[in-house]
Amino acid sequence: MTVQQPLTYDALVELATADAAVVGLVLKGSRAHDGMITRHSDHDLYVVLADDATTDLTRFTGHRTAELDLVIASLTEFRAAGMPGFERYALARAQIVLDRLDGGIARILADKARLGADEAFQNASGWLDAYANSLYRSVKNHRDGQALAARLDAADSIRFLLELLFALDRRPRPYNKYLEWELDRHPLPGWDTDVLLRAVDRISATGDVSLQRHLFTLVETAAREAGHGEVLDAWGEDLDLMRPQ
Repeated sequence: MTVQQPLTYDALVELATADAAVVGLVLKGSRAHDGMITRHSDHDLYVVLADDATTDLTRFTGHRTAELDLVIASLTEFRAAGMPGFERYALARAQIVLDRLDGGIARILADKARLGADEAFQNASGWLDAYANSLYRSVKNHRDGQALAARLDAADSIRFLLELLFALDRRPRPYNKYLEWELDRHPLPGWDTDVLLRAVDRISATGDVSLQRHLFTLVETAAREAGHGEVLDAWGEDLDLMRPQ
């Protein structure tokens, strides 16, 4: 009896390319990010099937090994993936291995990489309010001698801040692993990447109140220019606690 060899990435690509039911192959994760591959990196691959297609490849549904992590989806399912959802950034920066739709797979990925104007505006409003809330709590807790709570709220505020800044640029926020990669290659307009990353690092680690307040002045300016003044004004006099003293 022969021992069955594990399915490899190359073997799966060969099988899928030879199968007419497959309309696209999309590679995501570290192997889709130049310079991010390590010896632990697997191949995260979407196999996109024509709607209502029949194929033996479905036997690999749920396949996951140290080398190959497969998602097999219909074209309709793939179009909806991450819209909204955690997969959006991964697919926004994914690489196309196969596109049998005359650029159709590429267009789907481009749609995931760019938030609609209304979607981005609504998302930014919500993230701005969440950012202000955590910032306010951090500064107030620091004032009241609650050091741990102040640092935790400061760290929370950074999460919301990043969501906000990327929404203002109509982009899905990258996973933390790819934040520096993303900003190095695709800087946020109006922001100095090095200055922003240093602030994010220090605030997350220490909850530095002076730095939080300084950063808020920059965020407030950007948010008001983008039409979100109403969200900020709803905080009333509490804004004074968030601004530099």
